[in-house]
Amino acid sequence: MSECKVVLLSDRAVVRVTGEAARNFLQGLITNHIDQAKPGSAIHTGLLTPQGKILVDFFVLPDGDGFLLELAKAKLADLVQRLTVYKLRTQVAFAEEPSFRVAASWGSTPRLPEGAIAFADPRLPELGLRILLPANADISGLGCALASEDEYHARRIALGVPEGGRDYTFGDAFPHEAMFDQLNGVDFKKGCFVGQEVVSRMEHRGTARKRIVGIEGEAPLPPSGTEIVAGSTPIGTLSSVAGSSGLALLRLDRAEEAKAAGTPLRAGEVTVTIRIPAWARFKTPAPAAT
Repeated sequence: MSECKVVLLSDRAVVRVTGEAARNFLQGLITNHIDQAKPGSAIHTGLLTPQGKILVDFFVLPDGDGFLLELAKAKLADLVQRLTVYKLRTQVAFAEEPSFRVAASWGSTPRLPEGAIAFADPRLPELGLRILLPANADISGLGCALASEDEYHARRIALGVPEGGRDYTFGDAFPHEAMFDQLNGVDFKKGCFVGQEVVSRMEHRGTARKRIVGIEGEAPLPPSGTEIVAGSTPIGTLSSVAGSSGLALLRLDRAEEAKAAGTPLRAGEVTVTIRIPAWARFKTPAPAAT
């Protein structure tokens, strides 16, 4: 196995959910099945708008008599506020858990300090481990080489895994667009959750025409947010970038149309090609009707 590497993810935070009704409360809201979250084995899931768009995505891990939610720090207050709206008289409580910092590791297995909680990233095994590290723990004690956040994101980009807030805008993307259906983020058999009807309809009708996929440039890619065009027609937007590799939210039917016509795709002045991750299993939409 390769050398162990570890990085602190400064933009991540943890929320603790407690109360006798915590399990049923979360089960009625999130896209994945809460029973799949077991000690040491988290789920990846999201909370949607009633219209089926992702408000926030997070990992859920059982801990004691409740659950730990690991999410983007920028969305912590929004999540707590949204859960408060749904709480009503339910016997459940939630608050930030400042006793943890969030890290990620890959390669060989790290040495975990007392109080640390590690779980395999449920989206994709190649992403390695997520670690909830006690705030007072020394990360150098894990016995791993320290990596930068840029190195972590370059690895994530190379694997084709999108991240909320970087590759799609919260409140503006459907789970299929963010590859939830491909990265173990939705349980289509669990029953009701907020936005479930829209997500189920998109799954059964195969109407997801936009997806976040890998992009490879013939030269270093321009900044995130650059429009991707086929000829003069916009077909998507570049998101995360690491050198000549990146991720982009694309209209795949328009991309297929361009491919059939021999029209190159460009991000700024850079010619790009689409890289569908090896783990992805979905049908590429047919070219758009003219």
